[in-house]
Amino acid sequence: MPAKKKIEMLEKVSTSLDGSKGMFVIDPAGLSVKETQELRRSLRAAGAEMKVYKNNLVKIALEKAGMPAIDDMLKGTTACVFYAEDPVGAAKAIKDTAKKLKKIEFVGGISDGKVVSADDVKAIADLPSREELLAKLVGCIANPLTGVVRTLNAIPQGLVTALSAVEDQKNAA
Repeated sequence: MPAKKKIEMLEKVSTSLDGSKGMFVIDPAGLSVKETQELRRSLRAAGAEMKVYKNNLVKIALEKAGMPAIDDMLKGTTACVFYAEDPVGAAKAIKDTAKKLKKIEFVGGISDGKVVSADDVKAIADLPSREELLAKLVGCIANPLTGVVRTLNAIPQGLVTALSAVEDQKNAA
């Protein structure tokens, strides 16, 4: 029979999995406490959280949740980054912190119910964020509308200019 402490920890892992849309596995070896806190802060700002669980408990929780197995990624020192909404924000936070500290490595993870490799996670980190994409979409919609408004405005403005020129011509004669 498993120890009560391990059962409670398994429930915590399951809760983290249930409350997230996916997870990334990273290798945080060599991070100091201060650097770990910095990483956690940047992840929290991106709507994600980092947890360190025993690899075997994560494997069991993934199996119980019906998620794909990532046994090959859960070896050695690992940390799980769970994100609730936007995988891009979480991946960018990890990438930026890794670039700054030069100590964090992507291992892989699960995104949208599929296993992703370390290279896939790096590619996700290079994508524009949701907000950037929405801004680009608004710009694409607004540009043609602005052109239509300017064109429609040019018609009466041209008429006013022509009438003004006729008036000036009559006054001069």
